[in-house]
Amino acid sequence: MESIIPIKGKVKFPITLDAGVWIFDDRKVDLTTYFDAKTEKVDELEEYTKAVSKHWSREIQEGATYPPTLKTEKRYEKEKILNGTFAIPFAPFLKNAEPLPEGASIVIETESGDHFLDLNQADQLLIGFSKEGKPLREDGPVHVYFMDGSNRDKPITDVRAFRVE
Repeated sequence: MESIIPIKGKVKFPITLDAGVWIFDDRKVDLTTYFDAKTEKVDELEEYTKAVSKHWSREIQEGATYPPTLKTEKRYEKEKILNGTFAIPFAPFLKNAEPLPEGASIVIETESGDHFLDLNQADQLLIGFSKEGKPLREDGPVHVYFMDGSNRDKPITDVRAFRVE
């Protein structure tokens, strides 16, 4: 089975997505916790400034120390990737394809038929690409979830392409 999925139709740039490389993408989310966690809009610059200030203050008071757990943390992250269930937001890919003004809907082409959504709903999609550390070979290469978790237990499976109409 191919892990390549096109975004085609009424777009300025038809692109292909390769689900096999998303495991290395920092935008991926853990599906085991994503729907249960409360997400808040966070000002990234403010959070960064707070973290740097806290670190700087600690170094001034205690001196520069390097945590002995750094290797343990790296090992934990590696195990998390090898055993995790992940998805990635669809919106950045659609934005890069640049839908044309006449595009009004997104069609998710699957083995069993097409699923139609308004184009403005496309930014609420997550593309699941792994389950328990393994690619989705049986009913994949990807599953489509809604960010609100409404189809959490029954995602759209057997996705072959995304088409803007």
